Amino acid sequence: MFDREKTETQRDTEFDFFDESPTVETTPRKDGAPRRRRRLPTRPPAPPGGSQLYRRGVLVAGAIVLAVILILVVNSCRGDQKQQEYEGYVEDVATVAAESEQLGRRLNQRLTTPGITLEALRESIEGLRDQQEQLLRTTDELTPPGPLLEQQRSLVETMQFRVNGLNGLARALATVAQTSDADQSGSDLAEQSSRLVASDVVYQDGFQEPTRTTLEQEGITDVSVPSSAFVQNAELASPTAWKLVVERLTQSPEAGGLHGNGIQAVRWQPDGADLVPSEDNTVRATDQLAFQVVIENSGDHQETQVPVTLVIQQDPVIRKRQVVDLINPGETETVTFRDLGNVSFSTRTTLKVTVEPVAGEQNTGNNTAQYPVIFTLG
Repeated sequence: MFDREKTETQRDTEFDFFDESPTVETTPRKDGAPRRRRRLPTRPPAPPGGSQLYRRGVLVAGAIVLAVILILVVNSCRGDQKQQEYEGYVEDVATVAAESEQLGRRLNQRLTTPGITLEALRESIEGLRDQQEQLLRTTDELTPPGPLLEQQRSLVETMQFRVNGLNGLARALATVAQTSDADQSGSDLAEQSSRLVASDVVYQDGFQEPTRTTLEQEGITDVSVPSSAFVQNAELASPTAWKLVVERLTQSPEAGGLHGNGIQAVRWQPDGADLVPSEDNTVRATDQLAFQVVIENSGDHQETQVPVTLVIQQDPVIRKRQVVDLINPGETETVTFRDLGNVSFSTRTTLKVTVEPVAGEQNTGNNTAQYPVIFTLG
């Protein structure tokens, strides 16, 4: 009983405590007016779907940026691929063009080899033809970029002209021994040689220059279109020159007539003044300094592979050498010596020029010339 009373008393006490506790809201003010409750500021209500629109906007903007980046990357890749496509094609062309030009040099070397026989020359040309045919097949298999299809056809035509020209020369040489008419043989050989000349024209006008133009139009940079010159000596395009070739191939140096070359003049550049053997020659040594040696075929026969040397007799000695591939009777050839090195200034020295004698040459008195020279600063 005691416990029950105690419990009820505790409950009354607890309720009285909470009921009688004053609160902030019920605390009377001095003026007797009740205090108003302060309201905290609240965030304005968001419009319907606002957060979703914002997120969608961010996603759309990100997608646009990503698309732009992808477009730039794709365009860059396409540009690199385009550049590589043109570079690869031109590099392949450069290989066949250089090899074909080398065949032209070898043809010129064989045509001008002193003492070569008619049969040996014909066999050499047939070998060059076979190699040129292989280059033609390689060229025909090249795959150019679309804008260079027409140029590719001209390139194939160039190589075909060279095959035809070499084949024609071999066939014409086979008939030379069967006739004594050097004029007719010369005309036949010149006609075949004209195909080789035409190949150089087709290459330059049909491939080289149009390809350069296309590369510029397509925005392809740092790609150099190679040259390819098959004919190394323009003399070998005329019937007269080929007639002399026939005579040289079918006659020995002892067959009759004169052989020989002589020095006609020596001049220095850039002034163009002729050197005089009997007096001191003052020569300005500029960075364009060069000496030109004019030699003349004073004999009756075509001469080939004629060595010409120039020596400046100072300390150390300067020595230069060049070879004239072919020189016809009564004609002159000019040999130019450049890149002479360091000459000695204000000191009298001797410049000596020599044209080596050819087979059968009897008079060698005009094969050598000497000039006293004093070099001054340019």
